[in-house]
Amino acid sequence: MMINAQTRVRVARPSRDLAAAERFYVDGLGLDVLWRSTEPEPGKHELLMVGPADGSWHFELTRDPRNPLEPAPTVDDLFVVYLGAPVEDAQVERLLAAGGTRVSAHNPYWDEWGVTVVDPDGYQLVLCSRDWGR
Repeated sequence: MMINAQTRVRVARPSRDLAAAERFYVDGLGLDVLWRSTEPEPGKHELLMVGPADGSWHFELTRDPRNPLEPAPTVDDLFVVYLGAPVEDAQVERLLAAGGTRVSAHNPYWDEWGVTVVDPDGYQLVLCSRDWGR
């Protein structure tokens, strides 16, 4: 099997607070909730999957209530969204209102071409004004 542009992708990472993550990524960024666990089940992780409803990828946030992992983001753990247009102030304001914090990027490239906002778990979201191919 070959990996191609239609291959489905899931990016997963731990979260300390799935409700806060949902506010940030759904209310702030505008992603859809694709699935969430409704009640913790013994031996299972709590899950929140967000992404575009018709997309070939989704972002999974997990929490193990019996043995929670503390998120350990670094300055290079980035979730970059290529907008192909200038970053709108209203979009940044929604992210801030949804629990984000605007920061300067560790790599100045991202400040030149976008805006970096830290999510409630300390991971960085970059809204990039460039197109994917450039």
